[in-house]
Parts: sequence; structure tokens; C-alpha cells
Amino acid sequence: MNRRTFAEVEQQPISHPRPIELYVFLDPLCQDCWALQPILRRLQVEYERYFTLRIGLLTSLPKMNYKALPLVDGCEEKSAFEKEHPAFPSIAIKAAEFQGKRAGFRFLTKLFEYSFLKSRNVKSFSVLVEIAEKLNLDKQEFISDFFSKNVLQSLQVDLHLAKEMEVVKSPTFVFFNGNIEDEGLMVDGSYSYEIYEQILEELTGSPIIRDRAPSLEELFSRFEMLASAEIAAIYGVPEKESERELKKLLLKQELERIFIEDKILWRKR
Repeated sequence: MNRRTFAEVEQQPISHPRPIELYVFLDPLCQDCWALQPILRRLQVEYERYFTLRIGLLTSLPKMNYKALPLVDGCEEKSAFEKEHPAFPSIAIKAAEFQGKRAGFRFLTKLFEYSFLKSRNVKSFSVLVEIAEKLNLDKQEFISDFFSKNVLQSLQVDLHLAKEMEVVKSPTFVFFNGNIEDEGLMVDGSYSYEIYEQILEELTGSPIIRDRAPSLEELFSRFEMLASAEIAAIYGVPEKESERELKKLLLKQELERIFIEDKILWRKR
């Protein structure tokens, strides 16, 4: 598993279909799930050829009391903007997902940003609509799906899967290999990146090879906002070296730099 610099990237040929199914169960209000994001993004960048990612929302059953959800009972849109509920973030992610899986993942990422970096109330319907607008989703389609019972049925599917897999906490990773007779390998909580690499290698039964590192422009087109440390990890270079490259894009006004507590975050303009 050799590391690469910005100049030392080569495309590796994909010689086989993705043999692993990876289910990641998250609670959008869970800080540990937010902290896990850099690991999940890096796995996607480096080893996505080996697995198909499926995100499951682990919204607890007490929060999913349908009678407590004013939007389900057909309240008017105007009054809906004044409502909030602990289940709304999960409903919103599913509503965004109806516009594509990538849209759902981007919504989850932006929701974490609003909740844990901007300290916004993501239980509020109006804030969730604001996130949809920021991501250039179809606003009316998003609201319509948010109101629909289809989104609740989709959440029930996630809960059913979690129950079948005996998932009881978030975050939890469940890995399945290509052999349907084998049980899934469950990893709950957060571990070092190397642990997830080791699991992928063991399940594929052969050494795994990192994919070509994308350009910084490609990386930010995909993920929008990343921390200096995780960018350095993706390219296998010291953090100071990655920041030199990032500053070039900053000067071109292609990125903006955000200081939050002890972290430096970079976001696409």
C-alpha cells in the first residue's frame, strides 16, 4: 500500500466487479457519525472499486411515532416551515435521496455541516429546505417528497434492515462479501482507517490496491468541503504540502478557507 504524492498518481485498471456490499448505518443527529465522515470519504476515494456503499438511517423507533409528525397529516406548507421534530433530518435525507443517491449523500454531508459546524437547528423544517436549496435540489419536489408517505416507508426499510442485521447503535459498518452463505461482518463505533482497509483486504481475499488519487478540483466537485488533514491523508503527503496546493486554488478563488476551532476546512466556491 504505497503512498502517493500529488505528482505520483496513476490510474489502476478495474479488473472485476465490486465484490463487497458495505452498509453504513448512521443517525444524522449523532456527533460520532459526523466524525466518521473523513474515513468514509477516504474509503470511497481510494477503494470504491471494491464495494457498493449503502447508507441506512438509524432513526430510533420512538422518534418515528407517525402521529407526532405534523407533516404526515397534510398540514399546509406555510405552517410546516414553523415545525420541527427529531425525525425530520432523516425524513429530509430520504426526500433528497429520491432525487438520486448522490443527492441524498450530499444532503447528509451538508446537514452535518449545518448541525455541527454552523450550530443550526436541523430539526427545523425550514432549515432543511434551506439545505435543499443550497444543494440546488428541486425545492418543490423535495417538499412534496418530504410530505409523502413514501419517504416514511423508505425509512421503515432501513429500520427493518438494521433489525435483521442486529444493528443497535450508530455508526455501524456491516460488510458482506460475494458469498451469500457467509454472515456479514459488523463493526460498530469508530476505528482507525487502517482497520477498515484490513477488513476490505480480508473480505476480498487478495491485496487491495488504491485507486488513482483525483485532482483537487475533482475531489471538491465530489465532496465540496474537506479538512486539511483528510486531504493530506488522501494524497499521502504532509499536511503542509497539501495546504500549499490548496492555497493555489485559494488564490484562484476556486476555494475558500474556513477556520473552526482547531481545524482548517476548505470549501469549493
